Amino acid sequence: MKRNETALKLPFSGEWFVNWGGDSKDNNKYHHEVSNQKYAYDFIVLDENNVSHKGDDSQNDNYYAFSKEILAPADGVIIKVIDDIDDNRPGETNEKDIAGNAVLIQHKEDEISLLAHLKKDSIKVKVGDSVKTGQVIGLCGNSGNSTEPHLHYHLQDSEDIYSGEGIKCFFQNVYVKNTNKQENEYSPVMDDIISQN
Repeated sequence: MKRNETALKLPFSGEWFVNWGGDSKDNNKYHHEVSNQKYAYDFIVLDENNVSHKGDDSQNDNYYAFSKEILAPADGVIIKVIDDIDDNRPGETNEKDIAGNAVLIQHKEDEISLLAHLKKDSIKVKVGDSVKTGQVIGLCGNSGNSTEPHLHYHLQDSEDIYSGEGIKCFFQNVYVKNTNKQENEYSPVMDDIISQN
């Protein structure tokens, strides 16, 4: 198993729920068998009743994650931006443009972050830009192979959005609400509620 050397922070602020994530197929069934997504995460936002939306669940604007700021998890250079894919109606998917609106950030030669399913026309960076940890890169959306607004994040060793090997991520200074623990280095798993400290 390869793990990150780059110091990573969570790519968002506030509390998010790990909808899919971890080393096992049970915890990460949509990603586990795909080599570059083996250690990927899908993050959503829940309310106090563990529901991801208010009101009509067919409207993106009613999902708590939709339009939340997505942040660079580490310093790096933007090597790919996709920003022109329509957001899906919740419950529908776009399997032609799997990542949807996405940003690739190169941290090291073989450590590249993919942040996917972003909101159309929300990306605030362009190819060649240098970014700093915590810098806003765009807004959470529901584009690509996504049935509801969420952030897909993973680290891989390839510049190609659909190839390479996944790298297990340990994030720095994470508060895990469900265990009430502050973790100096933490690799979240499905059902965790996490935030950056």
